[in-house]
Amino acid sequence: MDRKEFRDLASPEEAREAIRSLSLEGGIDHVSLADARGRVLVARLDAELDVPGFDRASLDGYALRARDTFGADEADPAELELAGEVHAGEEPDVAVGEGEAVEISTGAVMPTGADAMVPVERTTRVEQRSTEQASGETASTAGETVQIRTSVAPGDNVMFAGADVAAGERALGPGTRITPRDIGLLSALGADDVPVRSKPKVGIVSTGDELVRPGEAVDSDRGEIYDVNSYTIAAGVEDAGGEAALYPHAGDEQDEMERVLREAAAECDLVLSSGSTSASAVDVIYRVIEEQGELLLHGVGVKPGKPMLVGRLEDSAYVGLPGYPVSAMMVFRTFVAPAIREAAGLPETETATLEGRMARQERYDEGRLRLMPVGMVRDGDGETLVYPVDKGSGATTSLAEADGVVEVAPGTDYLETGESVTVSLFSPDVRPPTLLGVGEDDPTLSRLLDGLDNPRYLSVGSRPGLRRLREGVPDVAVVAGPTDRDVDATELGGWDREWGLLVKPGNPDRIEGLADLVDEDHRFVNRTTDSGLRSSLGAAVATLAEERDVERHDIVDSIVGFDLGLRAHESPARKVIADEADAGLGLRETADRLDLGFVSLGSQPVRVLANPDRLEKPGVEELEAALADVANGR
Repeated sequence: MDRKEFRDLASPEEAREAIRSLSLEGGIDHVSLADARGRVLVARLDAELDVPGFDRASLDGYALRARDTFGADEADPAELELAGEVHAGEEPDVAVGEGEAVEISTGAVMPTGADAMVPVERTTRVEQRSTEQASGETASTAGETVQIRTSVAPGDNVMFAGADVAAGERALGPGTRITPRDIGLLSALGADDVPVRSKPKVGIVSTGDELVRPGEAVDSDRGEIYDVNSYTIAAGVEDAGGEAALYPHAGDEQDEMERVLREAAAECDLVLSSGSTSASAVDVIYRVIEEQGELLLHGVGVKPGKPMLVGRLEDSAYVGLPGYPVSAMMVFRTFVAPAIREAAGLPETETATLEGRMARQERYDEGRLRLMPVGMVRDGDGETLVYPVDKGSGATTSLAEADGVVEVAPGTDYLETGESVTVSLFSPDVRPPTLLGVGEDDPTLSRLLDGLDNPRYLSVGSRPGLRRLREGVPDVAVVAGPTDRDVDATELGGWDREWGLLVKPGNPDRIEGLADLVDEDHRFVNRTTDSGLRSSLGAAVATLAEERDVERHDIVDSIVGFDLGLRAHESPARKVIADEADAGLGLRETADRLDLGFVSLGSQPVRVLANPDRLEKPGVEELEAALADVANGR
């Protein structure tokens, strides 16, 4: 298969125009009232009846003729004959005549003859009374009366028929996104068949033979990885107002890819694929689009996200996203989500933005629009500092650890420290962490962070942690083992941890120390050079070299796997468990947790160092208190 080259990249605006040219709209759905919230009305709804459909009392009290109360007050109440009563939900069987009142409940139908009502707290009920003759015999008996201690005007405390919504009146207009308040109005109108715009159905296809669905077993020996894009993109589709449909993975073989894509195109308004979009001999997806539809563009001048496809596949719109999770989500958020919202009839979200200053210099000279994920932190004066969060397009945590995006124009070579930038937040409720920490990966630290309010911790290792603290970015840095770098910082506290060699349960290889790794062919897994454990191991290697009167590199060269460094504190343990190593550098706590053997090589201090300008930040004070509890054994 010949390689197809794409040398002319489309501009971001050209990519937007290409997507706008695609038709993503579905049709009309008729949904029940229970399913209408959040949907968008496709046509105007007029009231087909008055709401309320009758004159009703607004309060508990007495229905009457307003003119019978004129002049009444607390000192001189009007006294009316009680003619009966009316309750909510029943048809009145009494009428109000001159000098009469009817007891009435809130919401009840106003009886004939009444044009107002008086609340019960402005009345006094008078019990039945008798009139006697001089001889002592009863001559007549009068009915109950009610004293009205206020005057009212016609219509007072009455909601007349149609006062809320009158029959024929415009109730809700097309394009209305139905809220709980609108549900109440539709309920009052008796509507249960609501015409709404169909959600664009978006088919999601992740390509690549290496992908495995979460929940299934992954074979790392075959290079398998869990499918990240299908689920993150589906969540983005739902947030944008679409309906996401996940399809089976498409392999890298053209016939299989074509089958899955055509199935999705037949059932969906838009097909989104991720992966297989770069111009190489094995990536064939653009060929499928060219042969089965129309390819509008391939390649956009944006980073991340250069290998992007836009076209048509049969009767469906098609957008091909890059395979790396960060690239895929950034392209989706920037180009595809707005088109889905428009098709769903939803307004473009008001982008929440925040102004901040660059915490450190960032260079960029690739000549493309850069969508730079960034995090935020408050300095000691409460100002917002912005720092890049970029572990590469293949790292999913680049987005998980970021708060928003800074767009860097193609002609920008670098952003200076302190330069003002605008951050487009991922959502309006994003807030900077109360504490930003960087440095060593440690289980005790993880437990401490669990008890804090909204912390963020970037596990970069001791040396990079010190460097970033020197640059003034984080609030604290966590450093383990010996360090050769000084930094202006205040020590908040710390703890000791036992370090050594992680070995198989029962230590079947009888490894007793570092010398056994040098003298025998045991497979060893190290930590990265940024790790504090690696620093302590380096010191132990130097000591052993001095004891044997040899060069340090002689010791290092004798240890099989010494140069294989893994980043996280549990990673070497996993290699031992998988029988891919006989020993790994780690902590006793890790060995205990994973039921491994352990050969102690010493105790290592872990220190938490704070930026002196941030000591009064609530998050720093909270961490200092937690460290004090550790020191006191609590």
